[in-house]
Amino acid sequence: MAHLRLWSSFLAVVVMLLSPLAAAQLRTGYYASICPKLEAIVRSSVKQSMAQSPIAGPAALRLFFHDCAVRGCDASIMIVNSNSDDEWRNPDDQSLKPEGFQTILAAKAAVDNDPQCRYKVSCADILALAAREAVSQSGGPYYQVELGRYDGRISTKSSVVLPHVDFNLDQLNAFFSGLGLSQTDMIALSGGHTLGAADCTFFQSRIGTDPSMDSGFATQLRSTCARQSFALLDAATPGGFDNSYFKNLQGGRGLLGSDQVLYTDQRSRGTVNYYASNQDAFFNNFTNAMTKLGRVGVKTAANGEIRRDCRTPN
Repeated sequence: MAHLRLWSSFLAVVVMLLSPLAAAQLRTGYYASICPKLEAIVRSSVKQSMAQSPIAGPAALRLFFHDCAVRGCDASIMIVNSNSDDEWRNPDDQSLKPEGFQTILAAKAAVDNDPQCRYKVSCADILALAAREAVSQSGGPYYQVELGRYDGRISTKSSVVLPHVDFNLDQLNAFFSGLGLSQTDMIALSGGHTLGAADCTFFQSRIGTDPSMDSGFATQLRSTCARQSFALLDAATPGGFDNSYFKNLQGGRGLLGSDQVLYTDQRSRGTVNYYASNQDAFFNNFTNAMTKLGRVGVKTAANGEIRRDCRTPN
């Protein structure tokens, strides 16, 4: 019943998140006269963060999804409330890595270090740019990012409703449809799991019990989780953004149940096969889906602000 209540709450805010009026303010080059060096500053900062930690890029990319999918792309995931009632302390966000938050805070500090840019660029836009850099600097596509978001002022535990690792295709489609995204968008965005890792607790129940998991892969995971608490989402090309995630699914080597179901379900298998055989198509659809995701729940000057500190409303 609790899950149903949360799902109902999610559906209740769908209309707010899909408002086309706020998204219409977004455009590339939004900061051309406000902060002309913005993209170069963020690019350099993210590059430095990724050089310091292999977790930084994947964590920043995941942070972007966890932000946009909850209250819209308003950097509410970054807020730290004194009463501990904020998004990142919801159990569904507890697996977010500190390196992701640190990457955004470092980029924000670098932007504000430029006198022309100081306190003029939203944390939400920095988060969107950092996600792009995480992808492109890992060998993935470079794409133009629409900008012009304002930061939200509200972050609560109860607002967090996200897909779970045991979701089937219908549940995944229902969630992403609520964000205005298609099944094709959802599968392309899932390809972001070519980067990063997952804690063993998220997939351990599948080992030896899920017939869709390759037996050799199951043996490998059992050994991995006996040594450490996590496994790479795409061990074939760790640290590289490519289409090997989809090739893994074809071989029963999807780490999460919600990944592998994209291949086991005949309704989505064709798209998996297409991306596995055509990396350019995956890259193109991924960038389109990221652009659409970046339009969800955009705030304006009327209901948002430019946060001086990403961790707290002004």
